[in-house]
Amino acid sequence: MLKKGKQAVQINLQNKNMLLYQKEIYVGKRFDSDEAFDTIYPANIQRLARRHWTPLDVARKAANFLAVENNAKVLDIGSGVGKFCLGAAYYRPNALFYGVEQRRSLVVNADNAKRVLGFENVCFINGNFTQVNFKDYDHFYFFNSFYENLAGTDKIDDSIDYSGELYNYYNRYLYKQLEQMPPGTRLATYHSLEDEVPRGYHTVRSEIDNLLKFWVKI
Repeated sequence: MLKKGKQAVQINLQNKNMLLYQKEIYVGKRFDSDEAFDTIYPANIQRLARRHWTPLDVARKAANFLAVENNAKVLDIGSGVGKFCLGAAYYRPNALFYGVEQRRSLVVNADNAKRVLGFENVCFINGNFTQVNFKDYDHFYFFNSFYENLAGTDKIDDSIDYSGELYNYYNRYLYKQLEQMPPGTRLATYHSLEDEVPRGYHTVRSEIDNLLKFWVKI
């Protein structure tokens, strides 16, 4: 009886290891390309990917720059459906990635994708970024989420208000919050007009024809 019990335990462990291996393969294939990853979302979300969601290559480069210490807390300002956070969490599992997004429907999609991937180092917050305490985080990622407030730009949807006044207000608010962060704070910007970057932040590297920039507060 004891021998059979040990055999049963060994079989269970083998089955569990096989399931974990299969899950790793399944998750890994999601990161083979942007097209493969985007299928995790509904069709209407996939159609927005090229213009509004962070490409995986950008997420990888930014995550490697921002997650410089173990358990670093990185905030994505205007995280949409969470593609940056999920990509960054995959490439840098030693860091914690947070996304704040005011559209509830996008946060639902982000949380659904997180469940599919099984990541534990990601958290999505439904709210306006002005409600977040920046001092709770170490470093920041910004894919110009304010830009759609400008006239003539593509909007994700019509569920929120847009205006040039909001664009200016959000830029000033983010500028002040980043300005109050301590020296050594890192910032990665993608497709930014740089209105939100305080003078104390210096560019240390840029990639993708200067669309992706890495900053450190001196």
